[in-house]
Amino acid sequence: MSIYLDHHATTPVDPRVLAVMLPCFTETFGNPSSRTHRFGWDARDVVERGRKQVATLIGAAARDVIFTSGATEANALAIDGVAQAALDRRHIVTLITEHKAVLDACRALEERGWQVTYLPVRRDGLVDIDEMARAMRPDTALVSVMLAHNEIGVIQPIAEIARVAHAHGALMHTDAVQALGKIPVDVTTLGVDLASFSAHKVYGPKGVGALYVRKGVETRLRPLVRGGGQERGLRGGTLNVPGIAGLGEACRIARTEMDADARRLRDLRDRLWHALETQVGGVTTNGAMEPRLPNNLNVSFDGVDGEALLLGLTDIAVSSGAACTSTQPSHVLTALGLDTNRALASLRFGLGRGTTTEEIDAAAAHVAAVVSHLRRTSPRTAHAAAMSA
Repeated sequence: MSIYLDHHATTPVDPRVLAVMLPCFTETFGNPSSRTHRFGWDARDVVERGRKQVATLIGAAARDVIFTSGATEANALAIDGVAQAALDRRHIVTLITEHKAVLDACRALEERGWQVTYLPVRRDGLVDIDEMARAMRPDTALVSVMLAHNEIGVIQPIAEIARVAHAHGALMHTDAVQALGKIPVDVTTLGVDLASFSAHKVYGPKGVGALYVRKGVETRLRPLVRGGGQERGLRGGTLNVPGIAGLGEACRIARTEMDADARRLRDLRDRLWHALETQVGGVTTNGAMEPRLPNNLNVSFDGVDGEALLLGLTDIAVSSGAACTSTQPSHVLTALGLDTNRALASLRFGLGRGTTTEEIDAAAAHVAAVVSHLRRTSPRTAHAAAMSA
């Protein structure tokens, strides 16, 4: 039996989402920018319904949702778009634990003469608000901090960070990809100006996402993709109607089922953690357990080779970090103070809507068996035992 516990990397498309998408390929197939006939009008209706569904889930106005090809593009539009529009501000503040999509966008700006402050985090994965405040400068244009972390699941105090940013005249952006549909996300309560989302993390299709742009902020943003003036001139190109329909439906489902899903997944996550503690031992959580996503568990194992651990888990889909960097020590875990081997000997469990109690129990037993075997056969473990004899 193969068990999928890598829902932070991607989620399966919910059958209800697929059912909404399918007609867009063969029936409502028009170009939503076509203004002179029914085919275009019908497609436009699909797009606007999806826009409203996304906006409803995040507490925004529909006009403030800009569709993109995914969160990577949304992050780039937020960061580079603000940079292009800034005239007298050439400084950005972010965290060293951000997703590569944010870090790479910031490094690209550094190559163009911008200055970026990469703040550390505490061992629990959370940023120090006072340190954030000290990092702000008169020329800070943007602060970008992830809401819920894609590896360790910790939830940053975005509302507090936003207040610091605004007190210094900077805009506030959050990568809210992992939070969407897992915990309540209200852009007004959070106080953010820009927020990135992706469909495939919330049981929607790959290749579509969105950027929330607070009313008035569009004047401080420049498009990265120019074309036919779509999306209020902020993102050119023919809209992905099936993808938008899927993202919208995924958000509608999340709005009605999120609370129940969160309670169930938190119980399963805690069940997994208890089983690992009792069956494996020598296991430590990475990042604060609270506040944390209800479906996330990130742990490291003593006395285990990381590569051998992943290779041994043939029946369980997990990872040692983000999907795009899984062959290297996680920059997030090393930022928390873990050495290279311990970072590699870590597993990220991402539970999902279809995860069952039976799968959790089977996964825990399989991990326990593999870890026990590796500890018995590890030269390092044998050497430690000999030294203590």
